[in-house]
Order: sequence, then C-alpha cells, then structure tokens
Amino acid sequence: MSAGYGAARQPWPQRLTEHRSLLRRLDWGLIVPVIALGVISSLLVYSATRAGLRADPEAFLKKHVLNLAIGAVLYAAVAVCDYRLLRAYAPILYGLSIVGLIAVLTPLGDTVNGSHSWIVIGGGFQVQPSEFAKVGLVVLLAMILGEPRDGEVGPGRKDILIALGLAGAPAALIMLQPDLGTTMVLCVVVIGMLALSGASKIWTVGLVGAGVALAVGAIMAGVLKAYQIARFTAFVDPTADPRGAGYNAAQAKIAVGSGGLFGKGLFHGEQTTGQFVPEQQTDFIFTVAGEELGYLGGLVIVALIGVILFRGLRIAAHASDPFGTLVAAGVVCWLGFQTFENIGMCIGIMPITGLPLPFVSYGGSATFAAMIALGLLQGVHVRGRSA
Repeated sequence: MSAGYGAARQPWPQRLTEHRSLLRRLDWGLIVPVIALGVISSLLVYSATRAGLRADPEAFLKKHVLNLAIGAVLYAAVAVCDYRLLRAYAPILYGLSIVGLIAVLTPLGDTVNGSHSWIVIGGGFQVQPSEFAKVGLVVLLAMILGEPRDGEVGPGRKDILIALGLAGAPAALIMLQPDLGTTMVLCVVVIGMLALSGASKIWTVGLVGAGVALAVGAIMAGVLKAYQIARFTAFVDPTADPRGAGYNAAQAKIAVGSGGLFGKGLFHGEQTTGQFVPEQQTDFIFTVAGEELGYLGGLVIVALIGVILFRGLRIAAHASDPFGTLVAAGVVCWLGFQTFENIGMCIGIMPITGLPLPFVSYGGSATFAAMIALGLLQGVHVRGRSA
C-alpha cells in the first residue's frame, strides 16, 4: 500500500497533526509572488477595461477579483491533498478533459475571437476545457513516464509510445477548435517531460522534428484558418499588412515601447485608454504594464513569474519520487513557455497565438488552471525532501 493511501486511513487527530505540519512547510516562494501578481493584475485589468464600460467601469475588475478568489480556493484544495493519490485518478482527470474537449466541438461549444474553444454555462460565465486539459495531460504523463519498469532507468519504448499516443488526442481536438497556442503549450509540455524523464535524447530530437513537420503539414492541409496563417506572416514581416493582420502586433509594440523606463503612470496610458490594442485585458495585458508601468514595471512582472518558475524547478529537483518530479517539471514547462510566448508576442519576438499571461491576464478558466498547477507544485513541495 502506498504512503498516500496509508495516510488517508489514519485517525483524524493524526491527520490533523500532519496537515498542520504540512502548513508549516509551505513554500512562500510560490505564495508571495502570486499574491503580488494578483494585486498587479487587478490594477492592470481595471486600467484596460474601465474606459470601455460606461455602465459599470468596474465590471471586469469585480469578475477578475472573483476569479482570483476561486483560484485561491482551488490552489489551497490541491495543495492540501496528497499529490501521490493523483496516480490513481490520473486516467479519470485525463478522461474528463477529453470529454470537455469533445463537448466543445458539439453544439454546446461557442466561438470567441475565431476559436471554437468555449462552453457557455450561463450567467455570463464560460468554460474553456483546453485550459484544464493541460492539468490532465501533465498528471497523466507523470504517471506513465514516472514509473520505469524493472531494470530501466527511464521510461521504455512502450511507455513513451503510449504517452505520445495519449498526448496526441487532446492536441488533435484542440487543433480542431482551432487553438494553435494551446497546442504549442501541450507540445512543449510533452517534450519537456519526456526529456526530464530519463528517456533517450533521440526521442526528444525526433519529437521536435516531428512537431515542425506537423506544423508545416497543418498549414499546407488547411487545418489552420486564414487569420492564424496571417498572424505568422505578420510576425515574419509586421510591415506587410499594418492595418490588417499586423495591426495587433504593431499596436502592442507601440504601447510597450511608449512606456519607456518608468511608464506613463497607472491609468494614464494613451494606448490603453484609447483601446488601440485589442483584447488588452487578456492576451495583451503585458502591453498595459509596458505602457503604464514602463520597463521596470514589466521587469517586476517577469521577475515575480521567474521566482515561481525557479521554485518549481527546485521542487522538481527535490521531489520525493519520479512522479512528483515530472508533475513539477510539467507545470514549469507549461507556465514557462506560456509566459515567454505571451510576452514575446507583445514585444514582437513571437507570433500572436492568443495565449494569456499566467497569473496576470483576465480570464476564469486560465486563472483556475494556473492556480491548480501552482497547487500541484505546493503539494509536491510539502511532501518532498527539503526544497
């Protein structure tokens, strides 16, 4: 019987004592930065949306704060639970994520900004199953790749092929939406977890090559929509269509660049107030920070997320078992790449894909998924060796 199941059957006074011990071992390197990011993000969301909502300028802010509160509850619930029990529930979590992705492609799904990625649940709330698919995939891959067979240091060929096959299902369903950004995140997670699982480097190199080939094939086969291909074209040559496909990228760079070193001051950004940058409370929230808080403000955001990623790497290195190591590594790959892609598209070094900035962008599903991921990191930390 595993340690996790044994702990679940302990008398409640003993479990209470254990929970108190776990609370004392919390990693504040994960808690303090996310609290700071929550405060900063609330100010940025309010600045980005107040001018466009005359009826209730605080509508987005109120919803954002509610999302953060729900996310905090999810974070605490996941952190308190024994992550080792997830081995047994990993297939269920994965299965539920697949069901959600399939449901999006039925009449239950709704299209927002060109992607059929949402399910409307009423009351002004929407759910994006692809965000939770990231959690399901990380846990499932950790279960498969983190349990080497007898005599093997890393996962065997059979385990790797099973992992790749199961990872391909959500990636294919997400591409049908189509959501290229989230598909890219899943690919990075798979490659990162495979590389850190002890698998041969040949697999990693082969996957990178296969990913490039599939991307080219998807473009040639017409899987991607015209506006997505235009975004990549605009990334290569932003001046080719400044009023069309290149508009978002051009306005984003203007907003970030105009802030200079110290910024124009919170709520005083001309690009932000004029709503020149589309979706500036979600995908382009970093442009608000760049314009109003300047280079130093943007650097603070990067540094805070960097602390979380650094602590995640430390937690992965000091986890008590391979499963915990791969869970933490998968979360770091996910949040790290998504941060790089989001900020990169705002400053013109990455194509526009519609990925939110973790812990900063407005959005319920993205916030909940990121907080669950943070809870997984905390759970691995408190039950691992000293990190």
